[in-house]
Amino acid sequence: MATRFRHFDAADYLDSEEGIKLYLEACAEDGDPGLIAAALGDIARARNLSALAREVGMTRAGLYKALSMEGNPSFATVSKVAKALGLEISVRPLPRP
Repeated sequence: MATRFRHFDAADYLDSEEGIKLYLEACAEDGDPGLIAAALGDIARARNLSALAREVGMTRAGLYKALSMEGNPSFATVSKVAKALGLEISVRPLPRP
């Protein structure tokens, strides 16, 4: 009998504020802006992508595409999404060697 696996979706596991925080921190450490946008997309899907799209003034499909690994959202979009999700974007200096 063949083993069947379900496609992994991070949104299925983002069910707490602490989990969301740790997930975003891990994605930010990678340094890839596309990964951060995709992580916001995972969080948006975990919380209700349709409602979030209405709140930020985008279509569901447009927001889904923008917050995918292939998307290239503007900083304004990322900022609006973060705020609508109850998140704050902050910048801190990198540690010096």
